[in-house]
Amino acid sequence: MFLQNTKNNYDEWSGMSILKEYPQFDGTDLANLIKDRQISSADVIDTVFYLIEKLNPKLNAIVRPLENEARRTLEAGVSDGPFVGVPIVLKDEYLSVANVPNDQSSRLAAGWSRPYDTSLVSSYRNAGIVPVAKTNLPELGASVTTDATLYGPCATPWDITRNSGGSSGGSASAVAAGIVPLGYSNDGAGSIRIPASCCGVFGLKPTRARVSTAPDGGEYWNGLVIEHAITRSVRDSAALLDATDGPKLGDYYCAPVKERPFLDEVTTEPRPLRIAFSASPPFDAEVSPDCVAAMEDTAKLCESLGHHVEEAAPDFDGEKMAEALGALLCIHLSFGIDAMSDITGRPVNAETVEQATLALAQRGAEMSAVDLLGILELFTATARQTAPFWETYDLFLTPTLASPPVEHGYIYTNDPDADRYLDRWLKFVPFTPLANITGAPAMSVPLFWNADGLPIGSHFIGRFGDEATLFQLAGQLERAAPWAGKHPPVGAWSAFGD
Repeated sequence: MFLQNTKNNYDEWSGMSILKEYPQFDGTDLANLIKDRQISSADVIDTVFYLIEKLNPKLNAIVRPLENEARRTLEAGVSDGPFVGVPIVLKDEYLSVANVPNDQSSRLAAGWSRPYDTSLVSSYRNAGIVPVAKTNLPELGASVTTDATLYGPCATPWDITRNSGGSSGGSASAVAAGIVPLGYSNDGAGSIRIPASCCGVFGLKPTRARVSTAPDGGEYWNGLVIEHAITRSVRDSAALLDATDGPKLGDYYCAPVKERPFLDEVTTEPRPLRIAFSASPPFDAEVSPDCVAAMEDTAKLCESLGHHVEEAAPDFDGEKMAEALGALLCIHLSFGIDAMSDITGRPVNAETVEQATLALAQRGAEMSAVDLLGILELFTATARQTAPFWETYDLFLTPTLASPPVEHGYIYTNDPDADRYLDRWLKFVPFTPLANITGAPAMSVPLFWNADGLPIGSHFIGRFGDEATLFQLAGQLERAAPWAGKHPPVGAWSAFGD
């Protein structure tokens, strides 16, 4: 990691110092280099905005650069935390930077902002992190690809004709392209893990309530949504969760207290684990042979590392789960759209809301409180029914997705056929929602690229409250089959000197 601080490591661009070696470092490396005065925070921020200008026209990951805000943050002085001077991009949903628009890729919400930092942004600032941009997402964060009318589609840097996934697609694309090492994300049915798979990076969804949604949120999507990040390295994810976990005043409930820092788990060799695996989707969906092959390769790797691996899966009614998840999506779209209309004063119609989104929201408006209670009871029953599985197995391995990254427009919130849209939505992500419904932690690990050079994640679900085992295994997998040297065609590694 040692960097010789010489002129050979820098380019000049618009009067700024551009650190050419920047993309080889994760956030932990950057913080250590800044603390050791080998580089400056200003050099890092200069490099980030150089890379945004170079790469974003191809990716469309960044929708709102925060260059002035970032430079003001540096001028005011950053906290001497674990990520001092390290840049982060922020998915443009839920969390807020004071007075910065939170558009949520929605024409209905465009220009809306809060006058304060939300709790998670405050935690980032306390860790020394510098927000540098808002990132692209599907309209209102409610889809599994990033393909909104307001800002347009976001590409995976591995193939810009393919979508980055969603809903945290912009964050995943920016991290995978080396623009930043950290990307704030959230996950209600896979929205951290889906784009992590599509972009070839690491994405961990923590246990329900591990990260507070204060001061505005209580339960997002009735507890299905949890906030964290997408990163290139496992240790950055662990250290960032250490910096942000824990309850805040007024939280509805909290996750079990961790036994020790998550960062310590990354370098701890796991005991021999019992890992179940299955590529059979829990409801009717076709799984690509490439995704099956990725899972099988990962199972073999785990076995070679001394873990017991066998084919098995938790027993639950996947068809009913999928039906209930689709209904909950409709209900929350209806509620969220009406609430945003009240805030902005804009009408709800085809000029402000995309076609499939609007049609599903209209369905949600026709559902009753009894319908909602039935959904929540089904989710509770699913959690109870599957819980004994984790008394036998430590982890459950599946493909992250049913296919490699899809082409832009295949799953499209402006689709005039809402049934086609929702069917494609669900069949792309048959494996990820279970962790949201049960509240368990889960991760997508980038261990496989297919013959077309597209990344395909391997998905692990752990016991409720047990991120420790996930981080231990992820660290072991990263050491055994490192992905840091895999660079996408559109990325920071080739962005200098052209």
